[in-house]
Amino acid sequence: MDNGTLREPDIVMNPSRLGAMHQSRLSFVRSLVRRMARQKWTISQSEWALDGQGFGHVIYRIDTLENHYHLLIFSDEIANDERNDRVIAQKWDITFALVHGDVDSGLFSRLKDNVPLQEAGRNCSQVLVLARANKSMRVFEHLVDSLSSGMQPQRDILASVGYILRTTAVYGNGKFGIADFEVLKQNLDFEPSFSAQMCAVYVLRQFSLDWVHYLAKQRGGDQAVELIKPLQRYLGVGNATGLGMVPYLINHPKIMDRWLSQREHAIAATSCQPLTQAKSTSLVKLLRRAVIHLQQVITIDTNQQEKNRLSVQELDTLISRLTQELYHQWQTLIQDTQTYSYESQEIVITCMLELYPDLVDKYELTMNADEALCLRPGLLIEEILQILQHRYLWALNIDFSLAKSSHWFWYRSKDKEEPRMGVRGVEPGDEQEMSLDIARQVSRLHQALINKPVSMPVSEFLLEQPQYRSITRRVWAMTQCPLGDIQVNLLDKQTLPMDLLRCKLAMFGATKFDPRSSRWVRVTLFQGAPMSDELHTDEWLFPVFPQEGLLQNQLQNQLPQNNAIPGSSLTTNPDEA
Repeated sequence: MDNGTLREPDIVMNPSRLGAMHQSRLSFVRSLVRRMARQKWTISQSEWALDGQGFGHVIYRIDTLENHYHLLIFSDEIANDERNDRVIAQKWDITFALVHGDVDSGLFSRLKDNVPLQEAGRNCSQVLVLARANKSMRVFEHLVDSLSSGMQPQRDILASVGYILRTTAVYGNGKFGIADFEVLKQNLDFEPSFSAQMCAVYVLRQFSLDWVHYLAKQRGGDQAVELIKPLQRYLGVGNATGLGMVPYLINHPKIMDRWLSQREHAIAATSCQPLTQAKSTSLVKLLRRAVIHLQQVITIDTNQQEKNRLSVQELDTLISRLTQELYHQWQTLIQDTQTYSYESQEIVITCMLELYPDLVDKYELTMNADEALCLRPGLLIEEILQILQHRYLWALNIDFSLAKSSHWFWYRSKDKEEPRMGVRGVEPGDEQEMSLDIARQVSRLHQALINKPVSMPVSEFLLEQPQYRSITRRVWAMTQCPLGDIQVNLLDKQTLPMDLLRCKLAMFGATKFDPRSSRWVRVTLFQGAPMSDELHTDEWLFPVFPQEGLLQNQLQNQLPQNNAIPGSSLTTNPDEA
């Protein structure tokens, strides 16, 4: 990255590197909170209609500079065996919808009938986001029990999960009658990528805390207390995400290129800055927090456990070198960390971006892209071949005559139309295969073109063989989008969809990655973010459990002396000292 130049696509689009990305200043949750703070958005309760058991509905109002919105939340009683994070679920603890403008009695009645049905319901275009969530029963019950008894919760229970509610789908794409993406292009509040969805989730986080406070009061009366502010900030919103995210990254290559290219421009702009003593001191602080963050991540995945352990070791080494003042240039530091794991390299880059808001934040405004894929008139086969041989060697080097190279096929389930993976030749459904096989399509296009005259117009070739029209348009369009194609063969037996899931989730701003299998992951959104009554633009990277001293100070400042909280089970972690 000499003189602020961009990294090569072969480096950036390596799926293993993409699968090590972390939240950054450019992640959508971070840019949303900054915008809310700068523009002084307000969030207030408009209606609270829950019974003593916490069932019913709640409405929050969001006021921006130009508009107002309402988040309608429906809380329903379901049996434990009905609580399922998979898309096949039919019932959820919470269903909610973000609505543009006012909600009159007629609209409320329609939403009350349809929002709890989710995919089975039908909504109107005034609805921007449709979603659902389930409780973390362990955290939910423990919080209500503790707070109703006048006690703060046990550290271990909160730290093991980090959220009260976990979303299982957040729709914002025109499905089931709700507003299409086009509607938001003229909306300054939610025009940036996924802003409406992230806003709905942010307000849901506020509801989750209001909900347990309400139930604690119902159960404990005057002895009930609220969760102290540092612990409120620590709790985010969980998310369970599966294979459904993968097709988006493949089917929207121009969006993928824009997200990653803007991030790369920010990296180039910051990496050529001198590493001053002040920046080095701030970097050490962030790296130490990243170490604690990784140590506090609880995951059942042994591979992720090892990645986190190795990264902690590598970052400790880097912190030691920084305290010895061995680096004065970012480029030297980044070059030295090339021997580190991808996880550690990406943490260093994320920390670097955090230290230059004046250079980085402007890129959050350029995350959208025109997604049209068009061919240039008069294009010759020679030009397409040159592109293939220069830009797509990663695909041309794959031997698709080997069974392992086409082991998987991707299809949509019949009932829910959700992406699935099947073993070719073993499981049924390959006749319905989705077109996610970019590497194989590129290989087939190359084979079809090499036997044609190089002076032959591409238009003439496509008239003869129209099955190549889509991949040809993509190859040509990607000449202007070098980071549009992830260099992965999704059909290969060894491919890990988790890498692609994490890439998109990191762009959203997720933290605490906990792969539950090779095909789905649990994460947390807005953990560590400011609450709605204290919005600010300061950083909250790598959330960690609040230190004991801060918690005790909050307890003393928040409560009168004659109402001290007895028996608090908060304990300290020596790693946080």
